[in-house]
Amino acid sequence: MGLIDEIKTLIYEKRDLYQNLSEKVWDFAELHFGEQKSSELLSIALEEEGFTVERGVAGLKTGFIGSYGEGKPVIAFLGEFDALAGLSQKRDKTVHDPIVPNGNGHGCGHNLLGVGSLAAAFAAKEYLVKHQLKGTVRYYGCPAEESGNGKAYMAREGCFRDVDAAFSWHPDSKNVVQHLSSNAVIEARFTFKGVSAHAAALPELGRSALDALELMNVGVNYLREHMADKARVHYAVTNTGGVSPNVVQAIAEERFLVRSPKPNEVKELFKRVVNVAKGAALMTDTEMSYEIEGGCCNLIPNKALHQVMTGFMEEIGYPEPSEKDLAFIKDIYASLGDNEKNFAKKFLPPEQRGTIDEKPIADWVLPCPDQDTFMEGSTDVSDVSWNVPTAQCFTSTWAFATVPHTWQVVAQGTQDFALNAALYAGEAMACTALKALEDPELLAEATREFKERLDGETYECLIPPEVTPPVY
Repeated sequence: MGLIDEIKTLIYEKRDLYQNLSEKVWDFAELHFGEQKSSELLSIALEEEGFTVERGVAGLKTGFIGSYGEGKPVIAFLGEFDALAGLSQKRDKTVHDPIVPNGNGHGCGHNLLGVGSLAAAFAAKEYLVKHQLKGTVRYYGCPAEESGNGKAYMAREGCFRDVDAAFSWHPDSKNVVQHLSSNAVIEARFTFKGVSAHAAALPELGRSALDALELMNVGVNYLREHMADKARVHYAVTNTGGVSPNVVQAIAEERFLVRSPKPNEVKELFKRVVNVAKGAALMTDTEMSYEIEGGCCNLIPNKALHQVMTGFMEEIGYPEPSEKDLAFIKDIYASLGDNEKNFAKKFLPPEQRGTIDEKPIADWVLPCPDQDTFMEGSTDVSDVSWNVPTAQCFTSTWAFATVPHTWQVVAQGTQDFALNAALYAGEAMACTALKALEDPELLAEATREFKERLDGETYECLIPPEVTPPVY
């Protein structure tokens, strides 16, 4: 039996376990840094499989590392399990129908992500045991990917220092390796404090924190003309200070995400945003403070590992959905807007453009790009990739053109085809990891490329050392 067949068999044997774990995490739907039930569930599953589990790593109450084996090489699988606020959705429904209005939901598929990586770790461990191979398999339970950057805290504390290669994946509507770079990001909360007063009787006594916040936003919007093309700045007002218009608001808060392609660039852009905030406070005679709440570097791709991973994805093949699955997929596809569908179709291979409306699931594998591409968003997998050669892929857990962070993602999170796609990712990750473990030349090539891409730069976490993970 070849590597692929052996890994597929090992993963399929435990399919019921993975389905149970994935659905429980979907039910928990816990937000960043508060994934207590999800992290404990996966930790216990690791222990029952014979892994030694260290909980509370890097100051993260819901972060953990499961290890099996000993010695080198050390291969790591990255798992996530945090949900998103406001995306509650009933399972098996193809219309918007929240379980709890404004409740949480797995709108990015992390219930599948954590379990797909767990399947890869379990299969790799069984393979090592069966073939009496030396090496260590690790599963990293990484909280707060959606907001807070749990992996960055882990990287800052040296959790990946002795790892030889790391592997991850993400739910999506296509099958492809993530051979790209990304924007680095700094997350921060800005607070303005002023003086309250009656807005009609004694406005001259007031100092409006809300005015300062609005002026900051105006200033940042003018700043956009003078940022790099790939840079991004987004904000959300979290506290306007009150609801009475006849009161000068004494406090106002908002959160900013500042992105740019390189860590040094994002730090410089963030300084400019801070200066705008200082100017807004000066104009309104208010006080301004800010707190960095998270951050991550840009992604460092690894073509040596990605080419191997693509080959395994092609050879394994996307699991064919059942007729029941396909009917559900078609209903989800019908719920999507024309803008989403037309945008997604721009990136279809020519041979797929005429059939996607009839079978709206990407069941093919896109080739590994010859050149690096770029993602305007950010991921804390990046901080792992600055410390160790890292490979990751996307697989089609969602109907074609599904947009992340929507109720449609949540609705698909417990479907058979979605779990099968997660386990497909697990198979590809396990095969690639074991190939690297058994082939010193591949691991050496991946390491050489990793060092060449860094070009002498060393990792510096964008979360300051004095910032500790919040505890919820």
